[in-house]
Amino acid sequence: MMTSFFDQFMSPVLLGIPLMALAFLLPWILFPSPAPRWLNNRLLALQSWFINQFTSQLLTPLNVGGHKWALILTSLMLYLISMNMLGLLPYTFTPTTQLSLNMALAVPLWLATVLIGMQNQPTAALGHLLPEGTPVPLIPVLIIIETISLFIRPLALGVRLTANLTAGHLLMQLIATAAFVLLSMMPTVAAITSIVLLLLTILEVAVAMIQAYVFVLLLSLYLQENV
Repeated sequence: MMTSFFDQFMSPVLLGIPLMALAFLLPWILFPSPAPRWLNNRLLALQSWFINQFTSQLLTPLNVGGHKWALILTSLMLYLISMNMLGLLPYTFTPTTQLSLNMALAVPLWLATVLIGMQNQPTAALGHLLPEGTPVPLIPVLIIIETISLFIRPLALGVRLTANLTAGHLLMQLIATAAFVLLSMMPTVAAITSIVLLLLTILEVAVAMIQAYVFVLLLSLYLQENV
């Protein structure tokens, strides 16, 4: 029995062994690997169609140099969606509710986009720190502000994903607890609360997919500025 509503966001441990590694590896096991046959089954065809549509939509605004990131961004999208969706199942754990994991994904990828910009087009990359036509007295202030906003980007990526998933999971647990408590006292109110919980669960499924897409989309926008 949980002593706190926030116990569901703690890293699970079995016999002193952290189960985070199992949560990381499980999404890859669920996805079927492409077969060498000419004709695939419906699941493989649907998976290939989704990957092709997402990749083409994501890479259309990017230059040719950014197309090298197709495999990384597509894999990250599928990985985040899988972990977010699996975390909605009963008796499971959502690794993406941990800020440390999200920052471990956001910081290296953001830093890679910045380093690519510094290597390929250093003038344009540094030019983002100072908008064109800025008055001379405001130049030092704007450079400081733009530099701070640049370094806040990975923090915003990690905090956005963590906050949205944590808030949704916590709200679902609060409503489920209320429905369970009200079942014996006010069955009608408990039934209405259960309907609200069902609608919230559907909303949380959409949030799990949208947040994964937003995470990868923002990374592609950062990459677009540096290629």
